[in-house]
Amino acid sequence: MNVTVFGAGYVGLVTGAVLADLGHQVNLIDIDTDKVEKINRGQPPIYEFELQSLLQRVISSHRLKARTEPTAHVSDSEVIFIAVGTPSLDDGAPNLDFVHQAATTIGQHLNPKRSYVIVNKATVPIGSANLVEMWIDDGFVQANGRPTPQGMYTVASNPEFLREGRAIHDTLYPDRIVLGADHPEALNLLANLYRPILDQSFEPPPRLLRPQGVKSVPLVRTDRLSAEMIKYAANAFLSTKISFANEMANICERVGADIHTVMSGIGLDNRIGPQFLNAGVGWGGSCFGKDLSALIYTAWEYGYEPKLLESTRQINDQQRKSMIKRLQDELKTLKGRRIAVWGLAFKPGTDDLRDAPALSIIAELLHLNARVMVYDPVAMDNMRRQYADWDIRYAKEPMDALDGADALVVLTEWEIFRQVSLEDILNRLKTPIIIDGRNVFDPNEARRLLVRYRGIGR
Repeated sequence: MNVTVFGAGYVGLVTGAVLADLGHQVNLIDIDTDKVEKINRGQPPIYEFELQSLLQRVISSHRLKARTEPTAHVSDSEVIFIAVGTPSLDDGAPNLDFVHQAATTIGQHLNPKRSYVIVNKATVPIGSANLVEMWIDDGFVQANGRPTPQGMYTVASNPEFLREGRAIHDTLYPDRIVLGADHPEALNLLANLYRPILDQSFEPPPRLLRPQGVKSVPLVRTDRLSAEMIKYAANAFLSTKISFANEMANICERVGADIHTVMSGIGLDNRIGPQFLNAGVGWGGSCFGKDLSALIYTAWEYGYEPKLLESTRQINDQQRKSMIKRLQDELKTLKGRRIAVWGLAFKPGTDDLRDAPALSIIAELLHLNARVMVYDPVAMDNMRRQYADWDIRYAKEPMDALDGADALVVLTEWEIFRQVSLEDILNRLKTPIIIDGRNVFDPNEARRLLVRYRGIGR
């Protein structure tokens, strides 16, 4: 099929590249000239496992082309995805400016003699399909001076459930594909678009082999409102699960229990499961906080107070602040203290800094006049570029950040950090203090070495 994707961020780029690799002809539209040029050279503008090899493959085969301006290729497409960003506004509502711009542009380029399925791939508020229809109609009227012909297009919802660092894997081997539309024809067309994934009939990439036992992928066919709600509900549940683990960790610290053992014990219950029960400094990234805020805002719009969701967000905020409290417990004043920070990205496997716990923690350290030395294996370039005015120091290697430091704070659980021995860390620190926000190290080993170790719930 001919496919156009508006937005070349994490979702749009991965979705477009995978569809192109499955044999579809994909046009990728983004207003960022530098990003478009990189993509067309086969250089991904984001860090994502195996994305570069995938991108180079589909670029060289001419199945994917990135552009800054919509062209005739848009009007020739059968399926058009809107995969632009929807960042949060100050009140928690999602900013739909980019969706508005994309929808209006689509309307301006539609051919009235053809039919289209236009897909909300971005996470948008419940009911946004109607809004997108209105904006598409506005664009069509602007370009043609007459109303949109009836039946020329339909808007569908196809939410994504990608984990950064595993986005290509999750696109090829998803837990489910959710399609929401009010017309069976649109559902059938999108099911055919995803047929190789649904049937698992494609040849797996060499470094992304098909997981054992995966023979097909469940397909959820539903209405647009329910599809939009599925996305929000899934992320709200996962963020709640993490906040629950952190709440239990805070109680474990006070009563002397070990959160790792407790979560392992309850995770064996099939009704609960082990995933998303790792206590730590809290969740971050581009989805959980934004989507949770949007769902809370939607509930408020309809006169409902979502107390569980509000508590989930509050616990996460408190968990970040607790890292500063732990440092103050050990060092008292932080003025003039040298603090080493391992980890900037919100999770390992990505260079994404959006809503990363490290950002709010480092900002507070700077506010308290501490000297901050950071190391992250992939996210430091993004940090330098996005926060150039922050007075922080960058280490070339993990151990370099420790020299003369009064404490080490671990904020991302990169595997490279797990490989460093506590004894080596102790030899480089000025003061034997480790605030382990990801429970990377063994507290028993720390006690043996007389390290003043503060994990989460341990």
